[in-house]
Amino acid sequence: MTSSTATEPLSPLQRGTVLLVVAAFLGMLLLPGPASLPPAAQRVAAVTVLMAGLWLTQAVPIAATSLIPLVAFPLLAIQPAGEVSRAYMSPSILLYLGGFIIALGIERWGMHRRIALQIVYWIGHSPRRVILGFMLATAALSMWISNTAATLLMLPIGLAMIASLKEACGPGDEEDSTPLTERDWSLLATALMLAIAYSSSIGGMLTLVGTPTNITFQENYAARFPQAPEVPAGRWMLIFIPMGIVFVVISWRVLTWRLPHAIQRRHVPAEFFSDSLSTLGPPTRGEWMMGILVLATIFLWIFRVPFQIGEEALLPGWGDLVESWLVRWGVPEATAAKYLHDSTVAIGMALLMFCLPVCRNEEGKVERLMDWELAETLPWGILLLIGGGFAIASAFESTGLSLWVGDQCAAAIQGSPPWILIGSVCMAITFLTEVTSNVATANVVLPILAATAVSVGIDPRMIMIPATVSTSCAFMLPIGTPPNAIVFSSGHVRVVDMVRYGVVLNLVGVVLVTVTAFVLMAPLMQIDMQTLPEWARPSGPVESSTTSPEAAAVTPLESLEQSWRDATDAERERFEKWIGEQSAR
Repeated sequence: MTSSTATEPLSPLQRGTVLLVVAAFLGMLLLPGPASLPPAAQRVAAVTVLMAGLWLTQAVPIAATSLIPLVAFPLLAIQPAGEVSRAYMSPSILLYLGGFIIALGIERWGMHRRIALQIVYWIGHSPRRVILGFMLATAALSMWISNTAATLLMLPIGLAMIASLKEACGPGDEEDSTPLTERDWSLLATALMLAIAYSSSIGGMLTLVGTPTNITFQENYAARFPQAPEVPAGRWMLIFIPMGIVFVVISWRVLTWRLPHAIQRRHVPAEFFSDSLSTLGPPTRGEWMMGILVLATIFLWIFRVPFQIGEEALLPGWGDLVESWLVRWGVPEATAAKYLHDSTVAIGMALLMFCLPVCRNEEGKVERLMDWELAETLPWGILLLIGGGFAIASAFESTGLSLWVGDQCAAAIQGSPPWILIGSVCMAITFLTEVTSNVATANVVLPILAATAVSVGIDPRMIMIPATVSTSCAFMLPIGTPPNAIVFSSGHVRVVDMVRYGVVLNLVGVVLVTVTAFVLMAPLMQIDMQTLPEWARPSGPVESSTTSPEAAAVTPLESLEQSWRDATDAERERFEKWIGEQSAR
């Protein structure tokens, strides 16, 4: 009997690739490496090659491959099991978990469909303006729900719009009697399908919860530089939303410049969108409540930390008030800021959704904004994938592999101006992710780029963040991103069309990300381009292969303070008594 979970057999190319990857893994594990490379670091490199190969070929499910560090790292004396497991449930993963639950709530109450139709209706009814409306709506949705979900939502609406336009306009109309050929309609359908896919990827760049690669950056950054200033979700939005708007407009122009004039002069019937909105009816109580909750979440993310440009704070952050309250509860002022995280907001709002009643169903039971049956449909595999990447990043740091690789890369690029370095990284990452998973790519390269930045003496954020955003700029191939694959499956997009438009937008993305890094990111994050920050300077050599970056960064005083906070009242009393006896002597 055939199982419903059966998969296609591996192709000869996949089998050959897997054999090469396994051979490389065993060779790196058993053969001697460079004298300057610590043995534990060489073992980490071997495991990374194995996981990268399995991620690339998908010979094993991606989520299952992500579990390899939990077994390999303890058995290969890289890290203890307890330390490895912490990578799979970090604050950054909880931030993404909370964002997923909020996104499920948006979809549950139909808020996403109303937003999409309303934005397109407002923008206008000519084909070019309809495409722009679809792009803005898709990007707005993709900021908060997965780009896959946003594409799946907008795809049937786009197909229905094309069918409606063909039926309403026919071969000609009063304004333009030029007959429309099937090729004309095909060009319009291609432009609209690609517009949906591309704007979905662009929208995911604009928030920390918009795509897993942004969360991957946040965790790598926090693990590699525990003393570094945080990158808040609100600050991320302030930097990249302007870039996203420009990117959407440029993409729109690229996709519509080849549309025939006969198509451009046609108009989509206003009734198509008004009828669709009328079918939805007025906003339900659930939609209103969900909308208020989403706006509150955005507000709390943006204003958790003070909004400042340079040294001047323009607006205070509510996090400062919470920190003052924590200090009154006995938390040291130096560590109070670490008690809050964007995941605190995301999980808090997700918990609130499970509590807020919306209505009663036909059985008289109370329906809330979220229930656990729906929450169980979360993409847990994505969380495991991110966790596996965090485990790799932690091992890169604790074994000294990232520092070693960074030194090798630094020697190759020493003396290059920062803009050439950042642009080259963006270019390489953009085209690499056309054939690899963007999350897997981020997991592998971010630890290396962090060490490279330290070696060449520039702020690690100037390399790591542009590289992270560039992983979402794969527009050329159907396998580049899930949105590309989804619209390709519609039958309205040829590979040659995707490559023709995609290569242009890949290059546009490289330029935009590089410019944004210098024009917006550097001033808003107070990055000094001339010096390496103190928090990024190496504190000393790696002591052992099992020392985590968090443990290495703890000072004796901080350790003593933590022990005092963890002690019971009886233990504190005995300690104070002992101190008194020693003083009397």
